[in-house]
Amino acid sequence: MKLLRTLDSQWKNKLKDQESLPYFVELEEFVLEEYISTTVYPPIELLFHAFELCSFDSVKVIILGQDPYHGPGQAHGLSFSVPHGQKLPPSLKNIFTEIHNDLGIIPPHQGNLESWAKQGVLLLNAVLSVKHQSPASHANKGWEHFTDRVIALLSEEKENLVFMLWGNYARSKKALIDTHKHLVLEAPHPSPFSVHKGFFGSKHFSKCNEYLISHHKTPIEW
Repeated sequence: MKLLRTLDSQWKNKLKDQESLPYFVELEEFVLEEYISTTVYPPIELLFHAFELCSFDSVKVIILGQDPYHGPGQAHGLSFSVPHGQKLPPSLKNIFTEIHNDLGIIPPHQGNLESWAKQGVLLLNAVLSVKHQSPASHANKGWEHFTDRVIALLSEEKENLVFMLWGNYARSKKALIDTHKHLVLEAPHPSPFSVHKGFFGSKHFSKCNEYLISHHKTPIEW
């Protein structure tokens, strides 16, 4: 079984060179064994859900998370997003609050962000899988090499993207991005621990849309 089998064809063509690299061979072996032997999120068929909903050509915005939610039924392959019927996680609730304060949009009662992804928002976690109730359990296993390549590829091959980097971990990825070609928006993480340190009031969502419009791109309906 190959991890990348479910990748959108555009992404698969861009990333197929990673499959034979030693780090990815080890990562694939580790992840598949974890799915067989224990409970891992998201479900394996949703591992690359962010890429399935947002093709390489359609990417306009990247929102970078760290790793998936580690509770039952929460993770579905999109950073910060939860499926319909799941309680809103605190960080996502704060994101919706900032959108309301920034753009006047009434916060939704559900947290499924697939509509964003379908508009060109790549909701990318740096680590794409996690063990049940064990945050960061799949960190430093190789996913970071893979998603760093995704970020670098987008920076190299596309122009006028918006990268939203929230929190120190996400902000550390700025080195992968050509800031002359793209807009990088940085803020503290929207978690309850740091949201009042500058995430609230950052106005990233209006700034993103203003930038997209200025480069003749359709703004995102947040």
